Amino acid sequence: MIGIQFSPDKVIQALIKELPNPRWSKKFSMVYIINTKENVDMVFDKFRGVAWVNGNSFFKEKIIRENQPVDINWYRNRAKTASYKYIPEEYLMKLELKRYALNTCKIYISLFERFINYYPQKDIIALSEQEIRKYLQVLIQEKKSNSYINQTINSIKFYYEVVMGMPNRFYSIERPRKEQKLPQVLSKEEILAIIANTNNIKHRCIVSLLYSAGLRRSELLDLKVEDIDSKRMLIHIKNAKNNKDRYSLLSETVLKELRIYYKEWKPKKYLFEGLKGNKYSGSSVKEIVVKASEKSKINKRVTPHMLRHSFATHLLENGTDLRYIQTLLGHSSTKTTEIYTQVAVNNFKSIKNPLDL
Repeated sequence: MIGIQFSPDKVIQALIKELPNPRWSKKFSMVYIINTKENVDMVFDKFRGVAWVNGNSFFKEKIIRENQPVDINWYRNRAKTASYKYIPEEYLMKLELKRYALNTCKIYISLFERFINYYPQKDIIALSEQEIRKYLQVLIQEKKSNSYINQTINSIKFYYEVVMGMPNRFYSIERPRKEQKLPQVLSKEEILAIIANTNNIKHRCIVSLLYSAGLRRSELLDLKVEDIDSKRMLIHIKNAKNNKDRYSLLSETVLKELRIYYKEWKPKKYLFEGLKGNKYSGSSVKEIVVKASEKSKINKRVTPHMLRHSFATHLLENGTDLRYIQTLLGHSSTKTTEIYTQVAVNNFKSIKNPLDL
């Protein structure tokens, strides 16, 4: 059956009477009709332009089969103690059904557990807005970053709004003001020095790909051998942020080195593999970049993501259209990409300094 709940409204009541054989359920306190495809279509057609139909309780979760399974069973199988409140099973299940990225799952679980353990004697569902604000105030006093606080709010709202189905229950919770930080960028010379100071062909390919294709670290680690399209000189990036696929550039220089690397290391599934053919670790990638930058005597704290920022900025400085850069980076909006206009030096080269006039 299709159950229909609604607030008292004469127009809606009149339209419901036009549905095929509507009945009243005393047990569930709602109108219901037989569940057929025709009746589902009729509900949406009948109320179009009159009422908003929220079918979240009716339709099953959509599972994207192409995504890799998110394995968060470690959180279920942990050794447990009576003095600690653990994340509810419903929370874990919803993360799995929605196929959140593994890193996002880890962050949400960690932050939400910290929150519920701040109120060890209280039922989670009974916590109020003021108690959430009090907890966020503690984080501010601990001098947690704006990003940390925003992620904490996201993890809390995920439970109440997504898991428990209470849309906008804590809509009025204040968020920290957005920090307008500019991306840190390396010069082309610094990039080449980092590549030159890697230990071996594998490390050199890793650093070169991060920069030459503007890859996120997770995207690099997810690359498979067949994702390198040497005929079209493109890299196929699958299931990236927000489950998006995209293509990025394949450098001719990098392709030559990848061929040498492939013959030497013979990866089977992932382009870069760790021990026993497993996916290469993110911490290893970070270590490669940090050590190579230290050898290059670069006086900055270099991260893998800085190579992506540098890729975008250098393209912009070379006159590449912002919309193409947006596509290569996989940004949903040009507003995200526009930040690179503030760090591209060619915008300032034509300006004459007033001291030199």
